[in-house]
Amino acid sequence: MQELVPHTTAIRPSPFSSLRARYFSTPLNGAVTLVCATVALWLLWSAFDWAVLHAVFGTGQREACLAAEGACWSVVSSRWRIVLFGLYPFEEQWRSGLACLVMGAVIALSCAPWFWNARRLPLLWVTGFATFYLLMRGGFFGLPVVTEQNWGGLSLTLFIFAAVCILGMPLAICFALLRRSKLPWIARTMALVIDTIRSLPLLSIMFTFAIVLPFVLPGWLTGDKLYRVIVGYALFFACYQAEIIRGGIQALPAGQEEAAMALGLGYWHRVGYIVLPQAFKNALPPTINQVVITFKETSLVTIIGFFDVMASGRAASGTAEWNFAVIEIYVFVALIFFVFVFSLSRYGAYLERRLDVGRR
Repeated sequence: MQELVPHTTAIRPSPFSSLRARYFSTPLNGAVTLVCATVALWLLWSAFDWAVLHAVFGTGQREACLAAEGACWSVVSSRWRIVLFGLYPFEEQWRSGLACLVMGAVIALSCAPWFWNARRLPLLWVTGFATFYLLMRGGFFGLPVVTEQNWGGLSLTLFIFAAVCILGMPLAICFALLRRSKLPWIARTMALVIDTIRSLPLLSIMFTFAIVLPFVLPGWLTGDKLYRVIVGYALFFACYQAEIIRGGIQALPAGQEEAAMALGLGYWHRVGYIVLPQAFKNALPPTINQVVITFKETSLVTIIGFFDVMASGRAASGTAEWNFAVIEIYVFVALIFFVFVFSLSRYGAYLERRLDVGRR
């Protein structure tokens, strides 16, 4: 006869006991916790006092800012157009703003599961990017042409980021598949290309494509400096992302591809329906990380003469009227980057939980 075992229910610790066990388990831990909490509260209060209590708001409050003890947010309300639109003509800045909204909508729609398809997602990004470019460039429906030399601010940052992702992701897939080729000369050549580019700093690649490349290419092939930099950045992105994808492919059980071959599936069907979907799932955390890094590193283009959001921020506080409010402008630019990067990071964490990635 089976012995009856009484059913026991696990007792969850209270929040107070968990807090005590985690931060006040010993006198030393308690002292460290109190000191760190005191310093953190002091820093938060000092930041709140500077940014809110003694800050100056409103447009054109230069004299009040000079006499104030806190932040001068008046520079942001007076010069925000420079930060967001750069050198774009004032009367046409609505086009730049609308283009940014279109690109933001594309990024938001990419988060919807309905678009997670090999056809829908590329079509969404290509259509959104084409709309973005046409709005920025003009030349149709009576819109005057605005050349790339007059682009700047947040719109230029989004343009570079979107172009790099659209060019770099297909290249990364091709590079990863070529490196796994069964022909040794193809695999080794691709490995040499990837490792060479990954060993170079991004800034050196940008300088090469922006300045050196016109000296070695025929005039009809050089193109605009902006597009050369985008191609170089996309190549850099593709090499890093190719290794991420290759790692996701190597994590797959070998039997899956062998079973697909036994069923008579061709190479492209095996890659498109079995290998790549699971590889992207396995490589989701580093892929999100690579996209976040790509967005942040668009600020490097300011070193080679582009008027991106960082350069626009410096220009906004570079006049004699507002040259004392540099910190406030940089805080505003940092907030723009924070909104985009934090949103991407949180969405990546949501996808990891949804797909149950990284818990095995």
